[in-house]
Amino acid sequence: MLQEPVIAAMIILGLVALGEIISVISNARVPMLFVAMMGYLVLLWLGIFPKDLLANSTFLTVGAVLGTAPILVHMGTLIPLKMIRSQWRAVIIAILGMSFATLFILTIVTSLFDYKTAVAGTGPLNGGIIAVLITSEGLKELGFVSLLTIPALIMALQSFIGIPVANLLLRKHAVKIREKIHSGSFVASNNASFEEEDDQLIIPKKYRTPLVLLFMLFIGGAIAVALAKVTGIPYSLWALAIGVIGRLVKFYPERVMEKSNSFTVGMAGIIFIVIGMMNDITFNMFIDQLPAVATILVVGVLGILLGGFIGSKLFKLDHYLAIPVALTSTFGFPGDYIVCEEVSRSIGKTDDEQKKIFNEILTPMLVGGFTTVTLGSVIIASILIKTI
Repeated sequence: MLQEPVIAAMIILGLVALGEIISVISNARVPMLFVAMMGYLVLLWLGIFPKDLLANSTFLTVGAVLGTAPILVHMGTLIPLKMIRSQWRAVIIAILGMSFATLFILTIVTSLFDYKTAVAGTGPLNGGIIAVLITSEGLKELGFVSLLTIPALIMALQSFIGIPVANLLLRKHAVKIREKIHSGSFVASNNASFEEEDDQLIIPKKYRTPLVLLFMLFIGGAIAVALAKVTGIPYSLWALAIGVIGRLVKFYPERVMEKSNSFTVGMAGIIFIVIGMMNDITFNMFIDQLPAVATILVVGVLGILLGGFIGSKLFKLDHYLAIPVALTSTFGFPGDYIVCEEVSRSIGKTDDEQKKIFNEILTPMLVGGFTTVTLGSVIIASILIKTI
């Protein structure tokens, strides 16, 4: 019966849905992917799940089509260029955090383990599921099956370090804002918002149906794949660039994949692919990689902290804000939004104070997340995996 595609897909989706529920209950502190991947591995090791369950679901094909170049084109349309220009200090500080983390991991982890182990953890530490996918695909193609545990575990565990530290530091920054509000010296540093822009696209609005938008998304994805074959530059970089340029020239609307009603299915496809890469990992392989994972996490987070601190001094931004901005690479959205919400609610004594604190810390945190998780980690993972 488990060979039936619908039944096999339902079982895996049940695991993903359980992870999603736990993530909601824990306010994103326990990532959905962690529950789904660890649950799959444990059930596989216990012999409860057959090894061909994912293949039987045939959902991997959905991930291979929707969850690769098209979803990266979509990510390019997510980047709020206007907002990033106004928050240039947050952008540079986030980049500094990623740079120091990458430098620390590539030097220290390489000296303790080896270069391919360092590469396996660098992209994922700087980003999210797309960086994990790019790194895992590359490792599998190169035959380093035992290393596939590293990107998965890094993504699963990094938020347990990043969120508490960012929360602690942001609270100190929020107390400073509250004191300024009380003394009457508070001046809002930005009034910008992340509200969606009114689209004036090449395609008239009446033709922007979900199927037309899906076709436009695949045009970008197909061009990215073709350019990758011709130039040798990874399709992920081309797809991201096509999304950004397509948005700039008004070819794509913002969040094009969501508007084509295909985003959730595409993300489910990616999750199936990432989980599927766990198929050949044995319990002993998992245990063997734990020291490397712990080292990458410690060394990488230290690099982010140092990069954020140096950035705060260079660009005159409170280090209690700058370091959390750099740390967004370890949790991204919605973790950054939730942290800002929790901090403003706990520090602000009135609704007005909470609103002012929230508006003050949210924009740089979201821009930091876009810079690291959406953009930087994809670039880092795409480049580094080619250097093994």
